[in-house]
Amino acid sequence: MTDTELDPVIHAQARLRVVAALAALSRGDRISFPRLQQLLGMTAGNLSTHLRRLEEADYVRITKTHEGRTPATYVDLTETGRAAFHRYTRTLRALLGETS
Repeated sequence: MTDTELDPVIHAQARLRVVAALAALSRGDRISFPRLQQLLGMTAGNLSTHLRRLEEADYVRITKTHEGRTPATYVDLTETGRAAFHRYTRTLRALLGETS
């Protein structure tokens, strides 16, 4: 990928929204799947599909656990994902003619 190519994994509108939401979290923070779903207004199936693609690219980490007897799923942005989002936004700014 060149400096003028947008990352196709992130570029899909739904995945861009997911990555942008996760990038807003502090490093090391994570968000529950239901909270992310609510925040983005996506169906569970649609969000799962996009998270799977991001996970395959090592951009997000999915952690499945239990809180008591209730299953819980958490999502966070990996360092690879954070770097990819930084490159994506830098490339987008360059394509738009912005300098910062």
